Amino acid sequence: MADRKSAFVTGITGQDGAYLAQLLLEKGYRVTGLVRRSSTSEINDLRLKWLGVDRDVELIDGDLTDLSGLIRTIKDIRPDEIYNLAAQSFVKSSWQQPLLTGQVTAIGVTNILEAMRIEAPHARFYQASSSEMYGLIQEDMQSETTPFYPRSPYAVAKLYGHWITINYRESFNLHASSGILFNHESPLRGIEFVTRKVTDGVARIKLGLAKELRLGNIDAKRDWGHSKDYVRAMWLMMQQDVADDYVIATGVTTTVRDMCKIAFSHVGLALEDHLVIDPVLFRPAEVDVLLGNPAKAKAKLGWEPEVTLDQMIVEMVDADLKRLS
Repeated sequence: MADRKSAFVTGITGQDGAYLAQLLLEKGYRVTGLVRRSSTSEINDLRLKWLGVDRDVELIDGDLTDLSGLIRTIKDIRPDEIYNLAAQSFVKSSWQQPLLTGQVTAIGVTNILEAMRIEAPHARFYQASSSEMYGLIQEDMQSETTPFYPRSPYAVAKLYGHWITINYRESFNLHASSGILFNHESPLRGIEFVTRKVTDGVARIKLGLAKELRLGNIDAKRDWGHSKDYVRAMWLMMQQDVADDYVIATGVTTTVRDMCKIAFSHVGLALEDHLVIDPVLFRPAEVDVLLGNPAKAKAKLGWEPEVTLDQMIVEMVDADLKRLS
């Protein structure tokens, strides 16, 4: 196919990368992903395998901190669309590894924008921005115009990536968009994230493999959607004539406590019998409430979330029961 579009995805082995790869393949794209080499030769392609797309994507060694490698890769692939989903993406780790988080999650964005500017200035670029940038919230509902107040090294690094994307768009006339994505989950979510920690914990308790679930601040409120819905929004941004920034969220907020209740009740257990609050698991600086306003994405992209929180948590619990059985 001469007119087959080419997409380059960093962070392709992560939750969003895997769902995005699946979506792009369904739309007929050639998909190439950037993967970091670790101490073993095996690539962590479990999420791609879970979705059955591991054999359909091309994987290239690379790292966001290596500009020369990114330039060569983009020159070779000549992508039509570049999705930058790679990051040190765990908030808790960013206090332990603040410099690494800055190098990868912040400066790494500049590296890939530079590589694009040099080798593929006509490509379209997507930056994965984060609702964590709002941090200590300045408005009850956060939109594209709400001031940012990051509360972790991760959020500060994401804010740099967000602004450098806008700067390259305005300075070099690149088609560069950012999606300010609120929390989005799925069975492919890493075990270190609270939703998956809950669904995995509930599955273990149900199967008799554990007795308790230890959590920190269960009164924190989040706006949770499904990763599958959110990667569709990323693709829609790339189809617009004019690049822009969009909040992607459900517009509904739920406490960690209520999210836990959904998971426990799905397997016929009571939250109170198994939940243990552990002060060690509280963050140094907590983000208490995040609630996104997706009005712009709905109006301009025609985007709507399709999976409800209850449906998502049930899907995640069932997947964890299956994994552990």
